[in-house]
Formats: sequence, structure tokens, C-alpha cells
Amino acid sequence: MNDTPGWASPGSAPSESQGADVPRPSEPADGTGPAGTWSPDQPPAAQWSPPNAPGPGAPPSGPGWGVGPRGPGWQQPPAVAKPGVIPLRPLGVGEILDATVSTMRTHWRTVLGISLTVSVIAEIATIVVQRYLLPTNTAIDPYATGPEALRQAAESARSTLLTGASSIPITMIATLFTTAVLTVVISRSVLGHPVSLAEAWAEARPRLPQLLGLTLLLTLMSVAIMALGVLPGLLIGSVAGAGLIVLGFPAAFVVALWLMVRFSLAPPALMLERQSITASMRRSAKLVKNTWWRIFGVLALSWLLIIVVAVVIAIPFTLIALIVEGSGADSLLADGSMYSSWPFLIISGIGQVITTTITYPLSAGVMALLYIDQRIRREALDLELARAAGLPGYDTRS
Repeated sequence: MNDTPGWASPGSAPSESQGADVPRPSEPADGTGPAGTWSPDQPPAAQWSPPNAPGPGAPPSGPGWGVGPRGPGWQQPPAVAKPGVIPLRPLGVGEILDATVSTMRTHWRTVLGISLTVSVIAEIATIVVQRYLLPTNTAIDPYATGPEALRQAAESARSTLLTGASSIPITMIATLFTTAVLTVVISRSVLGHPVSLAEAWAEARPRLPQLLGLTLLLTLMSVAIMALGVLPGLLIGSVAGAGLIVLGFPAAFVVALWLMVRFSLAPPALMLERQSITASMRRSAKLVKNTWWRIFGVLALSWLLIIVVAVVIAIPFTLIALIVEGSGADSLLADGSMYSSWPFLIISGIGQVITTTITYPLSAGVMALLYIDQRIRREALDLELARAAGLPGYDTRS
């Protein structure tokens, strides 16, 4: 066991090279061992029985067979060790989501402490940018036609894109901090160990520069791929260029999505194994190999859950903001001025804080637990976790 929060040094899967300290099955005891070990004095035929053989009428022995409260028969196999929020075995999709929620409940002070703090700071920054740094939305005349209508639509789309783009760096930084700290919290909760916010921050802080570099690299990679997909069509123009964009955009999106899933386990690998940026990307690619669709399915389910939570919380706060702001849907449809008014920004901002306080831990928890699950499946990490949790019978170093 190496230093916390990682549980084992990055290594190959057991199928490639398994360490000598990993317990292996016992040698077969059915007489298939090396020859020349039989005694010359053997019992008469049909009279010899192995040691501890059951007597006449006794129930057969074997895994799971025994005598229970209802008599001899097949008994429930021993329960899998569960020192923390997950059982130490390969996890199902429901168990990953349930363990994420269990971590939020068990360590709610630490989880809410970092998530709420980051959410409030990020939302204040977003409101200030939208209120003072972005241009006001262009008024739209519903009766405009021809070139004027196209101009107004283009200006409105530009304002919407600027509003959305302005929040991307803020969201990225907020996600960075929460992912770093909450990954440490998840690693402790798996072992059943308590962790305070100060302890989690102390362990996560040295890894923040590398995590920032990884986040920027993955973001730039996605942007570059999408740009390559649409740039030829933009340069050509005309109908042929539009056709290239129609073909290039979905192709670039598929490539970018494939790479993002392939490298989705890089952040927890970087945090828990103290890997470099490139090494963590290689580790993620290795862990995701041959299980891309499963990883994508779990991530897609978590993204869908996050979207549902965001919509459910945002709708009532948006309606309240419309009522309190007073101008109602007229300003929303006419010039969008309501988006920059203080009542709307504050009320919708409260809803956004509640949303991100819940969704940040969900996203970070699913990624960290997916990483742990893949290492259990490929590298017998459950044995290392059992040792780290101090479970009896797993300390093979003595």
C-alpha cells in the first residue's frame, strides 16, 4: 500500500503481470500434483476415503453448502466486504449512483462545504459578468421582415452565444475545484474513513495545477476537433460548403465524444495515483479499453440525471423570477432585457446555486467510482482496498 489517497501504484492488469503480493488461489488438492508422492502402502480398493470425509447420510460439502437454521442445504454465500459506501467487487450502474448519493449523505458537511462554497462564488462571478461585461441583447421586432429580420436574428444569436460562452471558463474552474476535493472524499468514503474539508483540501491542493492542465488540454482537444469538422465548409462557403458542414459537424462530434469518454477516467487517475497529465491520459485509455460502451452508458445516464435535476430546479425559480421581475414575458420576447435585470439574475442565480451544489458531487462521484470499479475489474483493486480498510485476512505483508 502506497501513500494516500491512492491505493496501489499504477500497474498492469492481472492478465498482463500480477504482483507477487496479490493472493492467488491455492494449488489443486485433487491429486493432480507432481507424481511420486504416493505411499506404497495403500488401503484396499473401495475402502479409502479422504480426510474429514462426511459419514454416511451426511450432507455433501462444497462452496455454499452447510447446515443452516432450516437444516442442511444450499446456504447464502458469505457477504462481500463493504467497509465504506461500496462493496469490494465489480459494481453495477445502480450501485455507482447509489454510492455517490451515500457519500453525499455520509460526508455531507465536507461535500456541501466545498460544493456550496464553489457554487456561490461561481454564480456571483457569472452574474457580475452578465450584468456588467456583456452587451445588452438586441431588441427583436416581431414584425420585421427580410434583411432586417435576419440581422436581428443574427445579433440575438451572437448575444446568446456570448452569454453562454462567458460562463464556460467559470464553470470549468468551479468543476476543477469540486472534482479535486470530492475525488479525495470519495476515495476515503470507499474505505469507510472520515475526512474533513480541511484534510480533503490539503490532499487535493497540490494536484490542482496538473488537473487544470489536463482540463485545458482535453477542452482544447475537443475544440480543435470540432473546428476541423466545420472549418472546410466555412472556408468554401456556398451550398457545397453548407453540405460539408452538415457532414463534418456530426463526424467531428462523434470523434470528440469518443476521445472524451476514452479520457474520462484521467482526472481520478491523476488525483489518486498522483500521475502526470500524459500518464493519467494513458491510464484512462487503458482502463476504458474494451469497455467504452459501458463507460459511455454510465456517464450518459449520469449526464441525463444531472440535466433532469437542473431542469426540475430551474423551472420554478424561472417562473418566480418572471413574476417578481414584473415585466413578464414581454421583455423576454421583445428585447431580452429581463435577463440582465437584478431581480431575474438574483432569483435565477439562487436556483443555479442549488442545482450546482447537487450536480457537482454527482458528476465527480460517478467519475471517481467508475475509475475504482474499472481497477477492481482489471487490477484486483478490491484486495488493496480491503488492506487499506484494515479488514482481517488481507494483510499479506506480515
